[in-house]
Amino acid sequence: MTPSIALKTLKLFREPIVFEEMPNKEEYNLTTREIEVLEQLSKGLKYNAIADNLFLSVGTVRKHVENIYTKLQVHNKLEAIQKAKNNKLI
Repeated sequence: MTPSIALKTLKLFREPIVFEEMPNKEEYNLTTREIEVLEQLSKGLKYNAIADNLFLSVGTVRKHVENIYTKLQVHNKLEAIQKAKNNKLI
């Protein structure tokens, strides 16, 4: 081991890098209904089908999706689904 690598290694032992932990399910504060909508989205269903399945209006489904995007800090359906799966929300 070269002296420069040894120095870097010792520095990491003294001051370890702290990675930000992934927020858990509760930290996103998704409601039960929002999780249900997200599960339906992950199956590839359109808003009309989700509304029929969950006995909601299409406007309500749109509002839930908007809230999901905000809470998960994403910009589209694919990002929302991926983030939800990575964090075991669905």
